[in-house]
Amino acid sequence: MFLKEFLVILQGNLTELTLIVQKIYIILIAVMLACIGCEWHLRSDLTADSESFVERYDRAEAFFLTTGDFSALQQMQTRYPKQTRRLIEDVLQLGKVDDAHINVRFYSFFQDSTLQKLIAEVGEQYRDMNDIDKQLTDAFTRLSDLLPGTTPPVVYTQIGSLDQSIVVGDGLLGISLDKYLGADYPLYVKYGYTERQRSMMTREFIVPDCLGFYLLSLYPAADDSLRSVHIGRIQYTVNQVLNRQVFKSEYVEQAQQKMEANKGMTLVELLKSAK
Repeated sequence: MFLKEFLVILQGNLTELTLIVQKIYIILIAVMLACIGCEWHLRSDLTADSESFVERYDRAEAFFLTTGDFSALQQMQTRYPKQTRRLIEDVLQLGKVDDAHINVRFYSFFQDSTLQKLIAEVGEQYRDMNDIDKQLTDAFTRLSDLLPGTTPPVVYTQIGSLDQSIVVGDGLLGISLDKYLGADYPLYVKYGYTERQRSMMTREFIVPDCLGFYLLSLYPAADDSLRSVHIGRIQYTVNQVLNRQVFKSEYVEQAQQKMEANKGMTLVELLKSAK
């Protein structure tokens, strides 16, 4: 009788234990699927914009810097070799891209908590860039019409640790999205950006800045003493391309007055003018 009761109790405990194990197994499977789904989503993001005007280099960069996944680093080096070289050597100035330990140095540099916050914020604010992609497509098309012979650069996004906002050269134009997180972004205030600077560190200024810095690379100031005048002409041209007054200053007004006083003057002639 005692043995029978013991077996009944044991059987009940085993049944309960089996249920617990099954629940744990189900939870583990769910977690694993969630992780796979998350990684699938992240990996899909790396190639989702193949038809876009703007190449989302920042996604491959962020994926590597947050997960340490060296397949993402490999993609950065094979799919975006020029962009990776420019980021590491020129923007971040971490050393030569072919240095033996540069990958570890690059990864370690971004493990700072502030930079990790920047990466997360960029991912959140710029999950969708269709609006900017279209604006840039239209802007560079119109630029080619107004300045014949102008060839659009390869435009890409990156995360550059609050350094340069736009980098231009060798047919490439890089947008550092971490410099366009909004006028009230706490880190901008913390690191001493002025109110005027912060007012231009917004999503709305990405396209004007791209055009402005690109034009400046094509038409550099001939004389440093006329640099302010030349910048005014660059900004006037950007206003004409975008068909709205983004930039306002006395030098922009001077450029407008020069165009009005010289009927028939082209924008190319304005930008090349030495006086």
